Amino acid sequence: MRLAFLTSLIPVARPDTGFEIANAAILSALRAAGHDVLAIGFVRPGEVPADPEAAVVVAEVDIENAVVPLARRLEWLAAAFRFRLPVASAKLRQAGAGRLVEAVEAHGPFDAIVLNSVMLPGAFPELLQLAPCILVEHNIEHASARQSAAYAGNPLLRWLFAREARLLEEIERRLWREARFVWTLSEEDRQALGPAGQGKSDVLPLLSGCGEALPQGAPEAPPAFDIGLIGTWSWEPNRVGLDWFLREVCPLLPADLHVAVAGRLPADLQAPPHVALVGRVPAADAFLRSCRIVALSSRAGTGVQLKTIEAMQLGMPAVATPLSCRGFTALPANFTLAETPADFAAALVGRLGAIRAGDRQRIDGAAFLDGQSAALAEALARGLAAVRP
Repeated sequence: MRLAFLTSLIPVARPDTGFEIANAAILSALRAAGHDVLAIGFVRPGEVPADPEAAVVVAEVDIENAVVPLARRLEWLAAAFRFRLPVASAKLRQAGAGRLVEAVEAHGPFDAIVLNSVMLPGAFPELLQLAPCILVEHNIEHASARQSAAYAGNPLLRWLFAREARLLEEIERRLWREARFVWTLSEEDRQALGPAGQGKSDVLPLLSGCGEALPQGAPEAPPAFDIGLIGTWSWEPNRVGLDWFLREVCPLLPADLHVAVAGRLPADLQAPPHVALVGRVPAADAFLRSCRIVALSSRAGTGVQLKTIEAMQLGMPAVATPLSCRGFTALPANFTLAETPADFAAALVGRLGAIRAGDRQRIDGAAFLDGQSAALAEALARGLAAVRP
């Protein structure tokens, strides 16, 4: 089939957010199945698509609040009120006005359009008239916005997140009705589609781009850190989990443990003295392997956690909140679930004690990787069958 893959961020050679990694995994699997897929959308300034010959860049734009000045954020907010859109859709409407829909029409016709998240069709509802559409729900966006509102301490932010939730729910429920098929990233999110969505939806099991666990007995550099966390911490649901770990779990850990936080960091993040904020790293797998154990501290959000998938692929031991493992009914033997700060800290200390005593607690992630790859291909095939001419 000839497919258009419409996305706010076209995959680049070095994706470093969960959203970008998921995009790359879905796009790669579609092409591996033999489909002719053209990615259409946006890139950050200075970046180029990983496959330039199979991509159409509508515009270069920074769409993340954490990396743009206050004036730009206020401009987006004004546009959101003017168009009665969520801020995330309003910024895309500004960036792609007069270009995005025209690019799809100019490069068509397509057998189907894959709408990668609700933000673009929220900004350009006319996209659904161009070809049969499949929606990818990376998260149930209105549920995530509602959680952010609940955690927001500032009354204005709480009101703004509540507004986002209300408008996103209107958009999502409309798209669930109008799309031919919906892919979610977890069974919990698929159930959120309601009874009408169960017969036209499926779950996409994802892969991370971080590679596989090292073969048993392979030499490995000594760990640089005891505990590692990695993620896009500038995204509000992720920030909630990181703040919880730093404020409530870290004070319960022995002071001699070395903790490292990697990924996109908010400018206002404060950390205890024994926590290193290392920021963006060249390779997620190298960073995770430099840690004795992974902490998965999600307290908000929907969808699945790419950092959890990365830990499973690499065979790394982990302590995780139940929300960090949403989408998985079975967990590796080297994972421990912990809900409260005291249980989380105790589980980390217990596993680290065994690791320092010589039990590295690594397992082979190859079976997990193979299972995810096969299930992803099957779920993609079922969705495309619903729109096949």
